[in-house]
Amino acid sequence: MPVEAEARKPSRKSGSSWLEPAYGAALPALAMLAALLIGAVLLLLLKANPVEAYAAMLNGAFGSVFGLTQSMVKATPLLLVGLGICIAFRASVINIGGEGQIIAGALMATWFSLQLRTWPGWLLLPSTMLAGFLAGAFWGLIPGILKVRLSVNEILSTVMMNAIGTQLMNYLLRGPMIDPAGVRAGTFLPQSERVPVQVWLPRLIPQTLLHAGVLVAVALAVVVYIFLWRTTIGYRIRAVGQNREASRYAGINVPVYQALSLTLAGGFAGLAGVVEVIGVQHRMMDGITSGYGFSGIVAALFGGLHPLGLIPASWLFGSLLVGADKMQRAVQVPSALIDTVLGLVVMFVVGSALLSRRWAARRATANRAEGGQP
Repeated sequence: MPVEAEARKPSRKSGSSWLEPAYGAALPALAMLAALLIGAVLLLLLKANPVEAYAAMLNGAFGSVFGLTQSMVKATPLLLVGLGICIAFRASVINIGGEGQIIAGALMATWFSLQLRTWPGWLLLPSTMLAGFLAGAFWGLIPGILKVRLSVNEILSTVMMNAIGTQLMNYLLRGPMIDPAGVRAGTFLPQSERVPVQVWLPRLIPQTLLHAGVLVAVALAVVVYIFLWRTTIGYRIRAVGQNREASRYAGINVPVYQALSLTLAGGFAGLAGVVEVIGVQHRMMDGITSGYGFSGIVAALFGGLHPLGLIPASWLFGSLLVGADKMQRAVQVPSALIDTVLGLVVMFVVGSALLSRRWAARRATANRAEGGQP
């Protein structure tokens, strides 16, 4: 009888198994909704109609072909930066250096294509993308080496590399790489000359900015998924992130894979800079990062730090950026409010990721305790 009663006893674990993925999927969306509700309160304080404002946001992002394509254009660098963030976070390291890595990749792509402008497009285009990837990877390798050799916190070192990259860009765009045409015209704008036409990414829809880089980014998301979950190196990166001591005991060189993850994260951010140069601007210019290095972190968290989940997450966040611009013009609110709303989204989504991890940790502890019962 006791055995039969125990067999008939409902299992809390089986009953709540479906709640955990549902909770994890719904939490970022609820966090974004909460941020938008607080934004509505701020709009009311500025005597703006929040319904009209958010309607303008939705219309700007989804109400026209331009809005839809522009959302995908914005999503492309977010996706590329986010892929690097996924790799780094899986190894339990944090890459805040996306801004500097984007600059490094964009500068290298511009210099490389201008120096080798006589090459045919079929050779120059992939070579330029590879050069930009390697430049960003080098920018990420430096914090990786500092972490594993000198125990320098990667948050601090990547932020400092952002500042170095910005100053390097300012120097080059106002000196050695400045557009000669601008110098002759007396404008002295901080931008380079146009990169060769044969290195431009083709436009997918005429009269829009939507370029083939979006297809490259989606394909790379699939590649990163296969890399992390179907290869030995990817398994070791994830093992290091799960438990460093156990990985070290199993013979995995933990410092090497932490440095590798930061290097790959830098490479993907550098590739985002390349895509912005050869797909959108067709030249290197001041402000080319547009904050993608930080926004990519939010997109990655919103996608659950999963390469495939990052695809819709980056598109959604890109739509939010496009819609926010339309909202500012429609209701005539200060740009500081738009930055505040986006900042609230960032804060709430990041906070939701922390809550999700704590929820998972509590459930794992409860399951272990339940399993240990006689």
